[in-house]
Amino acid sequence: MQSKRAKYHLGQVVRHRKHPFRGVVFDVDPEFNNTEEWYEAIPEDSRPAKKQPFYHLLAENDQSFYVAYVSEQNLVADYSGEPVDHPDIPDLFGAFTDGSYELHFQLN
Repeated sequence: MQSKRAKYHLGQVVRHRKHPFRGVVFDVDPEFNNTEEWYEAIPEDSRPAKKQPFYHLLAENDQSFYVAYVSEQNLVADYSGEPVDHPDIPDLFGAFTDGSYELHFQLN
């Protein structure tokens, strides 16, 4: 059985390669774990491979806050040093230090 290690960690700030948003990783799926309908809604020439980590993000752009589900290939680390202002961050994370948020919960 082959194992793939996630490139980004819980609490890390990342940004999308192509779209103007950034967010904080709050969960990781080792490979695609969403609906086929969601996957098929992505234009075929832009669809990411399913066999890679997918990240759940508390995301923000200039207009709103939301939860995003993004493939590893479409993310890059955000080294701006700026916190993310998503209103749900205090529910999951503590202090923002060195580009990451401290976990506010116990991992299994």
